[in-house]
Amino acid sequence: MLTAQAQHDLVFAALAHAGRRRMLDLLCEAPGMSVRALASHFDISRIAVMKHLKVLEDAGLVLSRKQGRTRHLFFNAVPIQQIYDRWTTQYARFWASKLVDIKSNAEARASGEEKRRA
Repeated sequence: MLTAQAQHDLVFAALAHAGRRRMLDLLCEAPGMSVRALASHFDISRIAVMKHLKVLEDAGLVLSRKQGRTRHLFFNAVPIQQIYDRWTTQYARFWASKLVDIKSNAEARASGEEKRRA
């Protein structure tokens, strides 16, 4: 079993290649697309497409279901959502505390100006 960090590394490595990102786009547009249909969108061999699919599957970004001799492919957004949740939660906490500080400073200045006017 991979650590969360190792899984995130696989996702980032898989997304680093433009062709693999295009494969994910195609699978979003047409869930259940076969390997042959996916390969028809690229000017590379079907074997090369399958190697890219292996990288995407290892990262958990593509799920497949075999039906007879055909493999149907599906985009899995869960690994990307996990990465999003990890960092947005951390950064949201950071920026929320900064916004509270700004609000407190602005209110303190405003109340100080009101006291001077009175």
